[in-house]
Amino acid sequence: ASLGGVGLKAEVKFQLDLVSNDSFSPKKFFAMVGLSKKSPTEIEKIFMILDQDKSGCIEQDELQLFLQNSKGARPLTAAETRAFLLAGDKDGDGKIGWDEFSNLVMSS
Repeated sequence: ASLGGVGLKAEVKFQLDLVSNDSFSPKKFFAMVGLSKKSPTEIEKIFMILDQDKSGCIEQDELQLFLQNSKGARPLTAAETRAFLLAGDKDGDGKIGWDEFSNLVMSS
C-alpha cells in the first residue's frame, strides 16, 4: 500500500521533490499534501499504511520509511525521524499511536 492509494499520489510526489535532506517537517508536509483536510477515515487509512507491522503504533523504523510509501521517495534522515517522533509522540512511549497521529495531522 502507498500514500498514493488514498488520493494523495500526485501531490505527494510534487511535495517530495521540494523536500531536501534534513528539511522534512511532518506538519508542513501534511498541510502541503492536503492530509489535514481529509476525513478521519482517510487519515486512519494512512495511519494503517504507515503502521506496517500492524502493532497499533508507528515506531521509529516505520517513521524513517514514511516518505518511501510514495514511489521514488527517499527515507527520512535520522534527524528528521527524531523530529517527526518528537512532534507526534505526546505520551513519551517512543512511538506514535492513532490518537497522536490524528492530532498531529489535524493540527497541521
